[in-house]
Amino acid sequence: MEPVAERKSRMKTSIFGATLACALTLLSLNGYAATSDSKPTDTKQSEQANKPKIVILATGGTIAGAQANPESYGYKSGEFSVNDLIKAVPGIDKLARIEGEQVANIGSQDMNNEVWLKLAKRVNEVSKRDDVAGIVITHGTDTMEETSYFIDLVSKTDKPIVFVGSMRPATAVSADGPGNLYNAVAVAADPKAKGHGAMVVLNDSIQDARYVTKTNTTNVETFRSLNRGPIGLIDTGKIKWFDITGEKPVHRSKFDIADRKDLPRVDIIYAHSNMSPDLINSAIKNGAKGLVIAGVGDGNMSQAAIDTLAKAAKNGIAVVRSTRVAEGLVLRNNEVNDDKEGFVASSEFTPPKARVLLQLALTQTKDPKKIQSLFNTG
Repeated sequence: MEPVAERKSRMKTSIFGATLACALTLLSLNGYAATSDSKPTDTKQSEQANKPKIVILATGGTIAGAQANPESYGYKSGEFSVNDLIKAVPGIDKLARIEGEQVANIGSQDMNNEVWLKLAKRVNEVSKRDDVAGIVITHGTDTMEETSYFIDLVSKTDKPIVFVGSMRPATAVSADGPGNLYNAVAVAADPKAKGHGAMVVLNDSIQDARYVTKTNTTNVETFRSLNRGPIGLIDTGKIKWFDITGEKPVHRSKFDIADRKDLPRVDIIYAHSNMSPDLINSAIKNGAKGLVIAGVGDGNMSQAAIDTLAKAAKNGIAVVRSTRVAEGLVLRNNEVNDDKEGFVASSEFTPPKARVLLQLALTQTKDPKKIQSLFNTG
């Protein structure tokens, strides 16, 4: 009898292969097969050489995931390599010259400081190459909003950095990964994408990494910038950029991680009715250098929590008030006296984004006034 592990592996390969073969067949029927191209080889090579080069840095996630069978809800992330992903997108070579590299192969629920720093350093290395026009990063959707913002804050380039993933695994009946990856490469190859910093491309929308958040557990239309909206739309590689208003600068990088081997620990604590200070004390006892409170309403919390956090702030622990509410801003000194307590107001940064910014802020300063300035312009 065939071992279970081998049977699952064979099924995974068979399903993925069938899905890819089906896609290629459909493209062939619609006149997109490579064999229908009558141009001479040297002309095709010349055209290819003139295309921009896009480097795809893969980290795993659902886009590289596999189900045990197409009817299974569950799947395992990071089962396919970056080369598998590229091969599953017919026509991607018509957009750009593609180079793939596997940086990690994990589900984004397991994303950590080590991979963040490794990825950031690789982004900065690759972006220095004269032959590279842009970078695409494949990533799981669970923590994409955090990683993309981290890379936005530490990257040292104005070349496009486009994060992409999928809500359905590669073996799903209607996998969204190939279409998302095609669009991500198109955005990264577009000269107009230069200077936008890190972006997230899924489900035909282009979102700024600073504002985007995941809003639905399974729907393909999950990534939204609730207070801002998308910065562009894309349909089969055709891009419509929206006018950018507000304070967004051309280059937003504020932090240098070249020599860093780790980042300060920052924990998020969720506020609720009858909130106890126990979790606050536990986080500090276990090494947290900063705390982000996902507060109720405008970043509020119980008086017991405020008193405990005020004491912590006086002892050098950075405290940021954010909100568990989906939309809106947390304003300084609104409901809570931040000046008196030594707190920082997160403005429009969600708890996950506030945590990323506070981790990096703590590499420069512990002064709450200086940290507040970073949040005002982050």
